[in-house]
Amino acid sequence: MKIKVWRYLSLSLAVVGTMAFSSCDDDDDDMVPEPDDIVDVVVENPNFSILESAVITAGLDDDLSGTGPFTVFAPTDAAFGDFISDNGLTADALLSSADLADILSYHVVSGNVTSADVEAGPVTSLTGDMFYVSVDPDGGIWINGNTMITAVDEMASNGVIHTLDYVITAPTQSIAEIAVASTTAATPEFTQLVAALTRAGLVDAVSGGMDDNLTVFAPTDAAFQDLYDALGVSGVDEIDIDLLTDVLTYHVVPARAFSQDLRDGAELPTLLEGQNLTVDLPGLTINESSLVPSMLNIHATNGVIHVIDQVILPE
Repeated sequence: MKIKVWRYLSLSLAVVGTMAFSSCDDDDDDMVPEPDDIVDVVVENPNFSILESAVITAGLDDDLSGTGPFTVFAPTDAAFGDFISDNGLTADALLSSADLADILSYHVVSGNVTSADVEAGPVTSLTGDMFYVSVDPDGGIWINGNTMITAVDEMASNGVIHTLDYVITAPTQSIAEIAVASTTAATPEFTQLVAALTRAGLVDAVSGGMDDNLTVFAPTDAAFQDLYDALGVSGVDEIDIDLLTDVLTYHVVPARAFSQDLRDGAELPTLLEGQNLTVDLPGLTINESSLVPSMLNIHATNGVIHVIDQVILPE
């Protein structure tokens, strides 16, 4: 999946929906029309036509018409279109995918979670997999770092719908697996990082499961080459092992922090004891190492990767 450029957009949290009252005659009690259920709301919204087809094709329409309550994070047709294009699919291929029900269920949470109830942190979907909610400095609400909630609180009789600008998917690779896979890409990015982690015996440290919750600020191959030039060495094998270990652990924060979770001036503790990283949002830097905007929020099973253009040396 392509990674979207880091955006800070303000989100106006507007409550949608009014109570309508009607009376047939003077002898009838005021009647409050029953709100449509979630499937009805999706069907009636022209921006959800692909979602409607997907829900019916996956056989989830009966479930989402049930008692619930459910909270649905609903991608628009444009969101599905971007997802389909980014992943080299067609709409028919998506609808015939064996993973369709799981993809949709990852967008559904048990319970009635309105915008007023949304908090930053992990949320368990109907698949049992977690997704992660972030709130940026402007109040925008994001999921997994790359998908924004663009409208909130479309109420239904059995829950609530929030609109998304992209399809969310659960990560399938650890930080280490993503880095290793990149070394064989058409344009390798983390060849030197993987070599450094391997030499320092730290591959297992970034290979854990969902509970590890790490953030890795990952230097590019060009960043490592600049380090080699500065140290007067030809490669990672010539760097003192203790120094190398300190440098690498200084790039790892023991928490899952998407770019929207970062705050200007924040001090981030690292795995290198007693050493923090400093966030400069206006400059898009971490300790004067620039974040690469197109390579932020790379979501892994055990955390998140942000790519940086310099290796950061501890004090």
